[in-house]
Amino acid sequence: MALIWLYTIVSVFIVSLISLVGVFTLSLDQKKLYKYLIYFVSLSAGTLMGDAFIHLIPEAFKETENHLVISLYLLSGIILFFVLEKMVHWRHCHKEPCEAHPHPFSYIILFGDTLHNFIDGLIIAASYLVSIPLGIATTIAVILHEIPQEVGDFGSLLYGGFSRKKAIIFNFVSAFFAVIGAILMLSLGFVSESLIKYLIPFAAGGFIYIAGTDLIPELNKHKKMADGIRQLAVFFLGIIIMFGMLYIE
Repeated sequence: MALIWLYTIVSVFIVSLISLVGVFTLSLDQKKLYKYLIYFVSLSAGTLMGDAFIHLIPEAFKETENHLVISLYLLSGIILFFVLEKMVHWRHCHKEPCEAHPHPFSYIILFGDTLHNFIDGLIIAASYLVSIPLGIATTIAVILHEIPQEVGDFGSLLYGGFSRKKAIIFNFVSAFFAVIGAILMLSLGFVSESLIKYLIPFAAGGFIYIAGTDLIPELNKHKKMADGIRQLAVFFLGIIIMFGMLYIE
């Protein structure tokens, strides 16, 4: 059991470090970076939608035969994220996003990403409880999944008004919840498997809400056809990456 703990903690810590991928953007000129941030938003929207419809929802339906329950938890995720956004939307925003005045969707992204990372930790730990080879395979799949999502989320946080330093720190704190999820799963053992059954559709609902009501409307603010075509291409790239993960998992 000690070996399982070691493999699991090392794996989720590596996954958490993926959140620091945003550091590689620090060397870029800020004006040029902001010019291309909208495409990171497109990538984030595509990966969130792709993850929800290609991975999370199908996995949720495999976990239980009661599809009505899954649908209710999916809707509860959408409703809770809607309520949460209303709570953080404490003043109507007519200003461009900046560090002192970030758009509320930045906080929603952090909340959704935190929940997703927590679930990743649960899933990785559960896989190691089955076997170490399965745990390693699952870890590799999660890492490949996290890279495009973390790049997209980092870009979305910057676009929403976070400073680079603040975006990196908050992204890392969010990612560290994978460690918390793994510790919880290992502590409870197979008893906690039922927790995943309900968190997965809940997270999917949250991701659909974020992509559909926060990120995609940001893309629609850019009216030029050339910009729209490029955004759509990057959006599809995010979905294609998530689809490709089916052949790696």
